[in-house]
Amino acid sequence: MLIGEVARRSGVSARMLRHYESLGLVRPSGRTGSGYREYSGEDVRRIFHIESLRAMGLSLREIGRALDDPGFAPADLVDDLIRRTRERIAAETELLIRLDRVHAADPAGWEDVLQVLALLRALGSTSAGTRQRAALASADEVPVEALVQAALDERDPYVAGALRWALSRSGGGAALLTEGLGSPVAAVRERAVRALAEMPGREAATLLREALVSPDAVVRGRAALTLGARGEAAAIPVLVDMIVAGSNDTDAADALSVLAGDDAAADRIAALLVGRIGDGTTGQPARGRLTQALAGIPGATASRALADLVGDADRAVALTAAYLLRLRGDG
Repeated sequence: MLIGEVARRSGVSARMLRHYESLGLVRPSGRTGSGYREYSGEDVRRIFHIESLRAMGLSLREIGRALDDPGFAPADLVDDLIRRTRERIAAETELLIRLDRVHAADPAGWEDVLQVLALLRALGSTSAGTRQRAALASADEVPVEALVQAALDERDPYVAGALRWALSRSGGGAALLTEGLGSPVAAVRERAVRALAEMPGREAATLLREALVSPDAVVRGRAALTLGARGEAAAIPVLVDMIVAGSNDTDAADALSVLAGDDAAADRIAALLVGRIGDGTTGQPARGRLTQALAGIPGATASRALADLVGDADRAVALTAAYLLRLRGDG
């Protein structure tokens, strides 16, 4: 076959076939009497092999090695192709996300597009100062999706604080943070609940209530402290658990004292604390913390519990109870 016929059958242009020949990838088997290139069936099969390998992403140099080197091992090259393809997909995905975020900002003109792109680049900067300045400037200019992702990724505490502030001002993003609450990475879960804790509105509050049953103790604790400070009784059991565990126990006790604002609530909280003190599985340090927590709980139930604890077999608990009774004027 002459080059024109090969081009028609293979879909490879005559110009590209000549380029393959110049590189030594294809060598026409013969020439006609007039000197034209003449390709055999085997030559055409080689051309199809070249095109197949090109479609896989191999360079022409790699294709030459693959076809001509008898000792060529394809496994390493395929592994490299997989790696490069994943990198390309990641880069394209990042570009798509960036374009989606620019589109979500509803830019009115190219100046707006460039402004959003500049802020997105700044949020991804390696400089913490640059990221912080971008966060402080971006509440109204960057799509909330970008702020949420930046907040979940941020490790610098000062930048993280600025991003949480931007999110709280944005008026959205609470639902997007639920993905962070379910992250397999503990640090991301903590960033998500901290961001929710600083967001106003019913949606964020609802998500914090749901977080009270999270399998992550840090998430539960942060949600309970926030809701407790807002007067939500649903946080009480988690706050008591925090005192037992010694996790932010002082803050948890303070939140319980806020929640003990009426007689019924005070009696309920005191009963929970006393129940855990009397639980045979509660260790000595935890019993001491629970006793101290009774100090912030008003009412007769807490006073009676402290009076009973004055005779506790654990001397540290007994002394703490006696001291607290004196402070309350009941001792």
